[in-house]
Amino acid sequence: MAEPAEKAYYRFLVLFFNCLLTFGSYFCFDIPSVLQEQFQGNITCPNTTLSNGTVDCVEGLGMTPQQYNLLYAIYAWTNAVVVIMAGFLIDKLGNRFGVFLFSLLCVLGSAIFALGSHFKGTAYLLPLMLTGRLLFGSGNGSLTIVQNRITAFWFRGKELALAFGLTLAFSRLGSVLNFFLTQRFQSEYGLQWTLWGGTLLCVLGFLSAITVSALDKVGMTQLGLDGVIQAESRKVRIQDVKLLSLRYWLLVLTIMFFYNGIFPFIADASKFIQDKYSDYTQTEASYIAGAVYDSSLVLSAFVGILIDYVGLRGVLAVACAVLTLPVFGLLAFTFVPPLVSTIWLGVTYSFAAASMWPSIPLVVPQATLGTAMGLATSVQMIGIGISNLVVGQILGTKSSDSKIPLWRWQQMMIFMLANTIACIITSVLLNVVDHRQGGMLNKMSKRSGALPPSTPSDREPLVEGEEGQNEEEGSVGSPSINNS
Repeated sequence: MAEPAEKAYYRFLVLFFNCLLTFGSYFCFDIPSVLQEQFQGNITCPNTTLSNGTVDCVEGLGMTPQQYNLLYAIYAWTNAVVVIMAGFLIDKLGNRFGVFLFSLLCVLGSAIFALGSHFKGTAYLLPLMLTGRLLFGSGNGSLTIVQNRITAFWFRGKELALAFGLTLAFSRLGSVLNFFLTQRFQSEYGLQWTLWGGTLLCVLGFLSAITVSALDKVGMTQLGLDGVIQAESRKVRIQDVKLLSLRYWLLVLTIMFFYNGIFPFIADASKFIQDKYSDYTQTEASYIAGAVYDSSLVLSAFVGILIDYVGLRGVLAVACAVLTLPVFGLLAFTFVPPLVSTIWLGVTYSFAAASMWPSIPLVVPQATLGTAMGLATSVQMIGIGISNLVVGQILGTKSSDSKIPLWRWQQMMIFMLANTIACIITSVLLNVVDHRQGGMLNKMSKRSGALPPSTPSDREPLVEGEEGQNEEEGSVGSPSINNS
């Protein structure tokens, strides 16, 4: 009789709690975007009212656009530094160590960020909130790595992209609910209680981390892999980074340039919509900006199933970059309703995320998957951090009580376009290199049944060069991850 860990229901139970790991942290990540006016509003508002009985003032924390974008930049920069070592530590010490530590950091970071809002108008406000984002960034980016590593271990064949798509969908559910609920919650209970509510959702992620750790341990023990995997992990060396191939680095750059046009845009999208399209309230603008995540939430699982069946990951990477170009052109130079552009961006983002990230386990040895994911996330966050700083400089350093000039927003969209063009270039080069090395990324997938997680003998050993690695290209990284 097969052990429960070999059955599909057990793997999907692991997947369910694995998905919940980042639900709360993704909700917290974009709270500043939804409440941008409150973060950049006046510390106090005058008692005078306009003729229609309203006060032309938003009371908030008093941040400048540059300080506000720094909240996102420090998150990205922290990720860039921490995730490199985090990926290596996960490879060495295992998933259960990583999932506990990094979910705890998310809780601590979000709590300190919320605490900082209580020091409005003092010199402690910005340092506390930046410290909170620093700790939050240390945990959330690394938590995504261990989440992906758990997913890659427990799923294989046609279900890999589906599993990645479902984890992305749950993360995006947190982002979507943030855009739909946070503004309403803030208007009812205030900014400070809203930030503490986000902290409670991170606590949910911490409880999920404890659960998925227990399931992972029980499942691997039933499969007889726990001790052997620990022995394999001790063989991982930091020098193994040198064995990562050109194809891997081109994939990493493709991911970085694509995300450079997504997250920095979303961070300022609500303000942009209100400044350029004067008919929208802050709540409406938040809903429109959140449509990027809405589309991703709806499509991620279906896109994952599609990619599992058709393959063509490299081709889809090029197509996503090319089809994203018109989005920023429409936003910069036309007055087409912004909802068209944000939904469009959400569709291309869904295909990009479901094709690019699951490609990493296909081009690296299984033993270094955590390290490879960490490096990829680091490079991605370096790019996003630079982009946030550039956007902050473009939009200006003065308080944003009044509208930011349209020409500044156009410069920002041109910067997004430049990143998308760079993504096209790197994705084309990726396809050329992949074609010369067997075309693994674009192989058509076979319809095949789900198989249990890999045994140690399935795993590709570390090799001393690209040629040695390609001898096992039919299972690049691990046959447990791809059996096409």
